[in-house]
Amino acid sequence: MRRSALIALAASLSVAACSSAPERTVPAAPATDPAPSVGTAQQAVANLASASGSLVSGKVTLTPMGNGVHITGEVGGLPPNSQHGFHVHEKGDCSAADASSAGAHFNPFNTAHGKAASGPHHAGDMDNIVSDAQGVAKINAHAVGVTLGGGAANDIAGRGLIVHAAPDDYRTQPTGNAGARLACGVITVTR
Repeated sequence: MRRSALIALAASLSVAACSSAPERTVPAAPATDPAPSVGTAQQAVANLASASGSLVSGKVTLTPMGNGVHITGEVGGLPPNSQHGFHVHEKGDCSAADASSAGAHFNPFNTAHGKAASGPHHAGDMDNIVSDAQGVAKINAHAVGVTLGGGAANDIAGRGLIVHAAPDDYRTQPTGNAGARLACGVITVTR
């Protein structure tokens, strides 16, 4: 009987200890980005083919640089001395005659449209390109806050690059009132 009393006492002390012990919380695992925030590609190209019945075409090279991706190249077939919206779009699909298959501006963080160098803007927003007297625009643009390759939310590899008919006003939501899509190309990693 003494033994059963000791077992009962030990059990009650054990229950009491459990109920009076402070509750332990297991720290939550830190949130991790499922994809790298730095691109893995060194270079990509986009061959811009005409859309919407235009004669606009060109080729650009994309290279990671600083706080984003730098874009250089040429686009021809534009009206002389004109400005045109130039954006990364969400889909790498230029199959529709008017390039609508490329979807909306690339906007992974759901921000307002705007000018890339000042204030809120889509990840795909860039400055307008300007053609010369021969209708050729020498591209020297920078997409801020994006990566190239690696699959991060802000990765532009495999997305569409669009030249628009009108200049981007950097205010009108959600497209900057840039008009029809004159050329479209898919950003393709080359190395």
